[in-house]
Amino acid sequence: MLELSEKERYLIKPFFTNLDSSVFAVTFLPPEVIGALCSRTSRAKEDLRLVFLNEFVKPFFEQEDEYGKSLKALIDFLHKYPIELIFSNPKGREFYIKWLSQFGDDSIAQMAGSHLIYSELSQVAIKHFEDMRLGIAPIEKSTRYVDYSSKVNNQYRYYTDPNLEKMGLTREYKSAMDNLFEIYNLLLEKYFKHLKKQYPEEKDSLLKTKTFDVLRKLLPTATLSQISFFGNGQAFEYLINRSLDHNLGEIKWAAKRAFEELNKIIPAFLRRIENEDSRQYRKYLSERGERIQKGLEQVGWQKEIEPSGPSVKLLDYDKEGENKILAGLLYLELHESFDNILQKIRCLSREKKEKILQEVLKDRKFKYYKIPRAFENTYLRFEIMMNIGAWRDLHRHRIHTQYGERFNIYNSFDIPEEVKEAGFDKEYTGAIKKIEELFKKIEKFDLDIAQYCCTLAHRIRFIQYQNLRSFFWETELRTIPEGHPDYRKIEQEKIKLVQKIYPLLSKYLLIDMGSYDFARRKTQEKIQKKEQELKQYFQQKS
Repeated sequence: MLELSEKERYLIKPFFTNLDSSVFAVTFLPPEVIGALCSRTSRAKEDLRLVFLNEFVKPFFEQEDEYGKSLKALIDFLHKYPIELIFSNPKGREFYIKWLSQFGDDSIAQMAGSHLIYSELSQVAIKHFEDMRLGIAPIEKSTRYVDYSSKVNNQYRYYTDPNLEKMGLTREYKSAMDNLFEIYNLLLEKYFKHLKKQYPEEKDSLLKTKTFDVLRKLLPTATLSQISFFGNGQAFEYLINRSLDHNLGEIKWAAKRAFEELNKIIPAFLRRIENEDSRQYRKYLSERGERIQKGLEQVGWQKEIEPSGPSVKLLDYDKEGENKILAGLLYLELHESFDNILQKIRCLSREKKEKILQEVLKDRKFKYYKIPRAFENTYLRFEIMMNIGAWRDLHRHRIHTQYGERFNIYNSFDIPEEVKEAGFDKEYTGAIKKIEELFKKIEKFDLDIAQYCCTLAHRIRFIQYQNLRSFFWETELRTIPEGHPDYRKIEQEKIKLVQKIYPLLSKYLLIDMGSYDFARRKTQEKIQKKEQELKQYFQQKS
């Protein structure tokens, strides 16, 4: 519960669906303000409602200028005419009754969006929600910029599943988690001092970021973090439906709370959730894993544990990829069938193919100059093994087809070279080994709950199936110098594999294959420059 005075509660109550729960929706704020507030999720240490109070309301509330007076008047008005009254617009409800009955829910539910915020959700639950593809935009608290060592109510911030009590493992679980956070806390201090000695001229802010970058792998997947979602009505309906009957209690609870809060502002879009069809649909979704397990039993599948180090394998690709992309490029300007164009492309010499590509891409100077859609005419299938911490960044590329294992300990874990060089590998490894022992005990009872007993250092095996256009976007974005070294290495390996199979196309990648001791060295300077540019822009507009 937020610690707020009566006056503070009065100031922000109209803008959120509640002030007393860790799950809430945002109301009555203009898009720019909501966007600015939710963007603070990645760096804010506090609950976003406190951020809103301290950064968006208090600095202006006492001012006697036009904005300050208008803000006071708005807050008073919204207390007089609260959300329940304003959002129950008779015309709006009448419209939805009429149009939903005639034209269906989905097309209408795509046309309105809401913001939902969880101030405390584990990495296991966050990744479940972020696994959705369309209609939803998440942003979560960074492990690269935010210190996770602080306690709340004298407890480190991690999730404890109530079912551990039945297993008789709650005390051992808390001991192992506390130990992880204590070692994380200890090494943050020790490694920062180590960096200060090595790089006395560097700014403290840069050294702190480097410290978080290196040691974030010690954080468990049970770590509680803040996450904001923007989604349309259809996407939130699916988010709730795919989660209400989930095997994990935390995810069930999160879905139930999402329904309760969103139902205050978009009830028409969520009306189907409580009907029998949705209940049957949820049963179908929640039992998929169980049905696969039964299928394995029926065919006598011999399960194996196949551990592996960090790796990138190109499992499959389109052998005619370059020809198909060239055909796609020409298709837009011709009046011929795709098959006919493709046949002609096959007969062209390498030099002529290269001339076409050069002409199309010669003016592409920056990665945000999008590659033509014709590059979606070919595909790549990778199997990747990497640590969970870095995988979380690649998981954000939701247009790909991505799927992988449950979080587990059987692929071992990464020990950062920096930790070894500083001589802290014994403490680091010891803390992770302790959590691994607990994973094995919990796994005997429940495979899903055991996932909380992994760290961001543990490796996960997953599939990426993507077209070449998305490959360009991903590799160009994820090899920038500011990127985390762990995923930069994976992307560089992907690039090397594609350069071998598509030499004509891969030469147009705008990538950085270098390595850097400090990933974020020039970030602050770039931020200051951007701030100055934006100030000038808005001054000109005003």
